[in-house]
Amino acid sequence: MIQNNYFNENEDLQLQFKEIIDWEEVVTAYEHGFADHKKYQESGDEALAYAPSNTDEAIENYRMFFESAGEISGTVIAAHAAAMDKEGLKYADGKVTFPAEVLECFEKAREAGIQPYGISREHGGLGMTAIAQSMHMEMIARGDGAFAIAMGCVNLAETIERFGDEDMIKQWVPKMAAGEICGAMALTEPNYGSDLSNIRTKAEKDENGNWRISGAKRFITHGCGLGDIPSVILTLARTGSTTSGAKGLSFFLVEGKDVFVAGVEKKLGLHCSPTCEVVYDNSPATLIGKEGFGLVKYAMGMMNVARQSISAQSMGIAQAAYSEAKKYASEREQFGNTIEHIPAVRKMLDRMERETAAMRCMLYEAARTIDLYAWRQHHMEKEGVSDREIRKDETIRYWEKLANFMTPLTKYYTSELCNSIAYDALQVHGGAGYTEDYDVARIFRDARITNIYEGTTQLQMHAAIGGVTAGMSATGPVRAYIDENLSKFTPSEHLLKLKENLEAAIEAYKNLKDTETRETNVFEVVETMARFMNTMLLERSLTKVSDAGQRAQREKIARDYAVDSLAITQANLIKLQMAPAAEPAMATA
Repeated sequence: MIQNNYFNENEDLQLQFKEIIDWEEVVTAYEHGFADHKKYQESGDEALAYAPSNTDEAIENYRMFFESAGEISGTVIAAHAAAMDKEGLKYADGKVTFPAEVLECFEKAREAGIQPYGISREHGGLGMTAIAQSMHMEMIARGDGAFAIAMGCVNLAETIERFGDEDMIKQWVPKMAAGEICGAMALTEPNYGSDLSNIRTKAEKDENGNWRISGAKRFITHGCGLGDIPSVILTLARTGSTTSGAKGLSFFLVEGKDVFVAGVEKKLGLHCSPTCEVVYDNSPATLIGKEGFGLVKYAMGMMNVARQSISAQSMGIAQAAYSEAKKYASEREQFGNTIEHIPAVRKMLDRMERETAAMRCMLYEAARTIDLYAWRQHHMEKEGVSDREIRKDETIRYWEKLANFMTPLTKYYTSELCNSIAYDALQVHGGAGYTEDYDVARIFRDARITNIYEGTTQLQMHAAIGGVTAGMSATGPVRAYIDENLSKFTPSEHLLKLKENLEAAIEAYKNLKDTETRETNVFEVVETMARFMNTMLLERSLTKVSDAGQRAQREKIARDYAVDSLAITQANLIKLQMAPAAEPAMATA
């Protein structure tokens, strides 16, 4: 792996941080009048000592944090990634043994204080916006996609912060922020993948009124904890009847010591990330929130954050693939020159460059939509505002609708392009890439899960299609968002043509005559929206770039990406317009 500071040495990331991201907007949304700083002045609570008093301080805090995270990821995690992958995990008698390098990396990250990025300051976390969290996850995942998951599991504490009672928060969140407890999320069951409303794991009260859970969960990341660090498992279980559907599910906290890890999956990639089967046998459990709200409120409430996390992981893996391919092409000689000068190879590298730039624009824009509703909602909840009043807040309603659209769109796009970029990166390496001598083989294997877990691409398509159709109605939030953005700069002819293709694709989709035909053609509409959105975001970013040379380079990236998108969206439009009508129903006697 290339070893350097993954923050300082990434030009596009630096450009986003320094010029493109509107930190004033998102920091203002998060800091709520810089309340943490005011509390520190009043109370002297050391947990709030680094709370910023203004936006410039917040940005400087982020810069220092990112430099530290970029250094650890690019020099420590990246240096051990191959060894961690090669050794993998060992399982025996309910215990999972990790490579020593995993534990070393975890300890280094803990010592540097870069782990609790999703936890509030008052409970020992770093207090970071969604954009900052995405930037952090991207850098860690570039070092090693599997290790990034371990970092993410610590930050499941934010779920307890949001939905747990005061006693639960005090008991667990500070320990997780300190890296003393690892989190795990147990939703999936052996027979029910994404079909969560039909899960069968059962929670019942014993004779003393305490909850007990029985059943099994599969694909539970870090259900075994991490080395000597135990886990707390956030578990979705049925408290209602088997016919009560989603409304009969509740959310529980279960200590890892009270379950049995029946095994770990032998996976294609992510070899040092344990994917466990967990068995509950009358296991003690503590209810999180209210009974019956496990899926409809708590699990679904985490969906945007979960999708965003995998999008950021995809971004990091894609960046690793592109960087490794670029380095190899600059060193590998064929026919008297390095292969980066071969037009066919240069074409692949150029595509990787513009796709990573587009992915990063979309990733941070999706995070922005979360920032602009989630923290406002959080502050209102802490101030005792009723759920009813919060739901009526127009700012929250608008940005939450956009987040519910942007996060599945981003998860689909970044994960699919992560796989595509990893594929091309291996191709650039030629036969050498097919061996385990180069990191690109591991990167290629690790990439493959990103468009599967936390909801497959196909599920993301169906989550996003409503935002495309209803959201693009005359008064829809997506149309309002697009119109507002297009008013901020002069769109290119390519972008305007892409908008025409988008409008025509939506119309063609709506004209399809039956549900099955429409569902078959969801991909073409959603991909068309994604290509338009990314082109728009790339062109919008040009207005923020001050250096003439960087702007010229980015103009070329935006133009070439738009040309790719015109070809793709035009093909999608033809498919939609030529989609066969449904066969008429057969008459019955």
